[in-house]
Amino acid sequence: MSDKPKLYDYQEEGVRMELAMKCCINGDDMGLGKTIQSIVAIERAKATPCLVICPSALKINWEREIKKFTNLRPLILTDSVNATFGYHLTKMNLFDVVICNYESLQKYFVVDLGPKPLRLKNFVFRDEVNILKSIIIDESARVKDPSTRQSKVIMGICHGKEYIYELTGTPVVNHAVDIACQIAILGRIGEFGGYGEFVNRYGNNEHLDELNQKIHSTCYFRREKKDVLKDLPDLTRTTISVGLDVETQREYDTCQRDLLSFLLEYKNCDIAEAKKKLRMKALVQFMNLRSISGRGKMVATIEFLRDTEEQIIVFAEHRDVVQAIKDEFPDEVCTVTGADNQQQKQWAVDSFQAHKKRIIICSIKAAGVGLTLTASSNVLFTELPWTMADLAQCECRAYRNGQKNAVTSWILIGEGTIDSYLYKLIMKKGSIASQVTGEQDSAIKDAAYFDELADLVLQNSLKKK
Repeated sequence: MSDKPKLYDYQEEGVRMELAMKCCINGDDMGLGKTIQSIVAIERAKATPCLVICPSALKINWEREIKKFTNLRPLILTDSVNATFGYHLTKMNLFDVVICNYESLQKYFVVDLGPKPLRLKNFVFRDEVNILKSIIIDESARVKDPSTRQSKVIMGICHGKEYIYELTGTPVVNHAVDIACQIAILGRIGEFGGYGEFVNRYGNNEHLDELNQKIHSTCYFRREKKDVLKDLPDLTRTTISVGLDVETQREYDTCQRDLLSFLLEYKNCDIAEAKKKLRMKALVQFMNLRSISGRGKMVATIEFLRDTEEQIIVFAEHRDVVQAIKDEFPDEVCTVTGADNQQQKQWAVDSFQAHKKRIIICSIKAAGVGLTLTASSNVLFTELPWTMADLAQCECRAYRNGQKNAVTSWILIGEGTIDSYLYKLIMKKGSIASQVTGEQDSAIKDAAYFDELADLVLQNSLKKK
């Protein structure tokens, strides 16, 4: 009898679908175990050596999950094994799976990129690429743009592989065409008439019902929590309006006036290059406003955390906000942020899950994917992400398989600040992703995101006059 944990029925079904499709996108809702399904599928297919490509923060988590659910032997690629991992895989047969983050792929698998402009046909790959039998790409929405070096490298690594699994809860981020590169990496874009035909037919977000049907019949599947986890508790999202402190409000008002002047120039500008520069200036001011709003809500944040005796997951973005919370609760806090290394992040997750720390502060990008934080059913956003996709990803650190309680997500909205515009905009998004993949609660950041945000700010400023 195997000592490995038993998969849920829907996970077994996911494994069967991955084995049948061989090269496909597992678009299961966040928290349903895409990782587990894929590594079990690879083990059953005997498709090793396997390469797992994932965000840097998730390498240790992947290693643990592989050991927990399979008999496969994982190796995280580091500089210390760079010269020998191919030998270990083949001659010594010491490992079955190698794990690499996106940013290190070129270092470990590419010998030469050739002359510029970069063309995949000129790339020279290491011999280790040829011994790989399968590829798992976690958070595959990162490779939506075929023109990037990273996408080209992954395309080259995946070429000719029998088993390729792409894992993402949000395959469509900007446009329907975002999924085209992911399909191309699978080696299945020919089933859609080629990349050019795909763009021509679906590039303007047209014929989406047709695209939805076609990707589901060829290379994509998705289950939502509500469909497969009947006993999963509900998630409740609650906004709390808070005023900024007086000093911060003055700083905010000054920054907002600068932003309005840039936006007015931007809207009235007809010269493409000049408009681009104005847009960049305005984006900087948007980011400044977001930062100021975060700092201005610190009194409310601290009060909220004092009143909450239970464990809680706090999402923040800026270092000064994170530091202020740490200073206030020095013995109760652990962090998963961009300033923490892999070991520190894993220690924080383990400490929180073991109920040794009451508060875990997570940056939206560093901790918004892959991590399991089911020790708490309380989530607090002291700062807002830019998109609904990021918001949902963060909430799903708690709202996932293993959670035994109803999850509450509190969102602090700075009264009269960019928070209200952002929240309104991200709640509006999701229609395109839903039409393409059938998602009911997904979101996108489309090409008009900046203009929509700018319009909301300008319209509100006119109302006040």
